[in-house]
Amino acid sequence: MNAMLKWAATVSLVCTMSTAALAQEVINFGIISTESQQNLKTSWEPLLADLKKKTGLEVKPFFASDYAGIIEGMRFGKVQMAWYGNKSAMEAVDRANGEVFVQSVPVGGEPGYWSVVIVPKDSPIKSIDDVLKCDKSLNFGLGDPNSTSGYLVPMTFVFSAKGIDPKTCFKNVTNANHETNAMVVANKQVDAATNNTENMALIQKNQPKAFENIREIWRSPLIPSDPIVWRKDLPEAQKTKIREFFLTYGTDKSTGDIAAEKKVLAGLKWAPFRASSDRQLLPIRIMELTKSISQIEADASLAADAKKVKLDQLKAQKARYEAELAAAG
Repeated sequence: MNAMLKWAATVSLVCTMSTAALAQEVINFGIISTESQQNLKTSWEPLLADLKKKTGLEVKPFFASDYAGIIEGMRFGKVQMAWYGNKSAMEAVDRANGEVFVQSVPVGGEPGYWSVVIVPKDSPIKSIDDVLKCDKSLNFGLGDPNSTSGYLVPMTFVFSAKGIDPKTCFKNVTNANHETNAMVVANKQVDAATNNTENMALIQKNQPKAFENIREIWRSPLIPSDPIVWRKDLPEAQKTKIREFFLTYGTDKSTGDIAAEKKVLAGLKWAPFRASSDRQLLPIRIMELTKSISQIEADASLAADAKKVKLDQLKAQKARYEAELAAAG
């Protein structure tokens, strides 16, 4: 009887281990909600199908209604890899055991992309200064709070730089993904909104009539191209397969159909990937701290001593990141 129980226990343990091993072979790939899920599926599914074919891993797309859903999915192990913007990647690295390992490259070979503010083509608004008159007469569209180009960059360079809080500046402020912001501007449902040059290229391709009704009035400093992030605790064997796939895909080192792979990348408005690391997030960390410093400096409710303590801490942290960035070249 004892032998039978031991045998049953052993079988149960093996089955459990086998199930766990199979579960580890499934890679849920998070895709941030920059546009409609259907458009994202069309662009991403060919790449993920090739990732599955070349690595032998079961790769499944994971969509959420906002950036936070992908970050939280990674935090709780429901997402093993994800495409992020730099700010959301920073959150994933800091809170979800994430690590940057490759970076996308724009199809034109640019070193990055740009945040923009857009208005309807026939709008009387001519410049960003017209937007910032702050008489609460305008409706403004910001991006997802975890978006680099839709939120962090304009908050840093447009609003915090001038000590302006969008909530007190505009009649109404909304948060939406890039595609939605483009469409509400094209349809004159808001007076101005944030976006980025990569998404505007997609709007031009997929919705040319809407694109014709949009005009850019402000462009940011260069933003590093989007990273791909994996959980640090992925098995090393999987990391090796995944890294090799991304760094050879669409290049002369690929073992697949290179022309077809380049076509898949072109659908994402990308060229072949380049290797990267968490260091690519340093400019974003500096930007986030710059925004925080400006906001605290403008906060009249803080006592002078408390304000100085906070500012000293943030400025010291910013100086460390700036030194690290300079050392990294």
